[in-house]
Amino acid sequence: MLGALAALPAVTTDMYLPSLPTVASELNTSQAAAQFTMSGTLIGAAVGQLVIGPFSDRFGRRLPLLIGISLHIIVSLLCAVAPGIGTLIGLRVLQGFFNAAAGVVAIAVIRDRFVGSDAARLLSRLMLVIGLAPLLAPTIGQAVAGIWQWRAVFVALALIGLVLVLIVWRFMPETLPAERRRTRGGPSVFRGYKVLLRDRHFLALAFIPGLGMAVIMSYVVGSPFVFQDEYGLTPGQYALVFAINGAGMVISAQVNAALVHRSSPTRILRVTVPVILGLSLLLPVVVITGIGGVFGLAAGLWLVLGMHGLIAANATVIALGNYGHMAGSAAAMIGALQVGVAGVVSPLVGVFGGGALAMSGVIIACCAVMFLVLAIATPAYRRGGPAALEGAAASPEPDTADQPDAAARPATEAELPER
Repeated sequence: MLGALAALPAVTTDMYLPSLPTVASELNTSQAAAQFTMSGTLIGAAVGQLVIGPFSDRFGRRLPLLIGISLHIIVSLLCAVAPGIGTLIGLRVLQGFFNAAAGVVAIAVIRDRFVGSDAARLLSRLMLVIGLAPLLAPTIGQAVAGIWQWRAVFVALALIGLVLVLIVWRFMPETLPAERRRTRGGPSVFRGYKVLLRDRHFLALAFIPGLGMAVIMSYVVGSPFVFQDEYGLTPGQYALVFAINGAGMVISAQVNAALVHRSSPTRILRVTVPVILGLSLLLPVVVITGIGGVFGLAAGLWLVLGMHGLIAANATVIALGNYGHMAGSAAAMIGALQVGVAGVVSPLVGVFGGGALAMSGVIIACCAVMFLVLAIATPAYRRGGPAALEGAAASPEPDTADQPDAAARPATEAELPER
């Protein structure tokens, strides 16, 4: 159930993806404007998570989730009748804002009950379900658009939202009981962000999944035009390539779920971040030299995108480790940075020409910044860095004026066995 919820934003993006060239043609707009219907969804999701996260700490997990998905249904139906590209972009921003509730709550529910390696393992398992979105959603979206045109994709998204509302209403328990909620209302609901913004290690770790998502979304917004227009693939062939790349992310996430039993999340990050940078540098070589043609480019992207499964879950777990008492706000900040960075960066693919070289260049830049953030803004590569990052020494004092007492908050990893 949590995997299905966390996958809703990805499904919203990926089902619509094969229709991008058709949307640009039918609405008489540019490639960059059509791509912004994707980026706008991410920007809306960034803002939505920042709003929904604190309210899930205040009112529990179920209510914000049910409201958010219900409004996603309404906006999806409005997207199906959008008269022009401007209206569609605006509605896609709202769609991202409201379905952000699904991703925030799914991660917060895990942090409500688990910490450390257990949380990393569960987040990696969550990636298995999220990874089904790129495997299945483009193919389903292409089939729906092929029969009923691209507007029918949004009707399908509304139906998916309806099914999720019914599942949550019937089966999802409330994992944040009243005695553990942040009870003050008004501006203090957002006070937790002040604490998070003062923690530079938290911000650095939260920024890393954002850069990873920027890599993925740069591929997502550029690949329909690269593979279909530049390399001549049919929509069906492109959907197959997209599914294979999605399988790479699923496989790496499951590898990570096994690795966290043998090595700490920080040690895994120290290896995988420079590896993804090295792999990304191969992409322009393949494009310029033409080695392997479309298969060479697809293979290079498979390797780069697959590394994301070894990065995002580990960075997220380390960042959340000291904020169990405000898991909704912390998860919202991580999610907002994730989709916000991706939403700002991914349009650069279209700005720089939308070709394979432009896509490769943006991906390289994201991987390089990711490595610099981990190396400079965290102690990951310093002596004793893993222990410092994952222990309490690197964390600031919580905002005790607005936090539950020790008996009411979730246990830390060190406290769990004794309690």
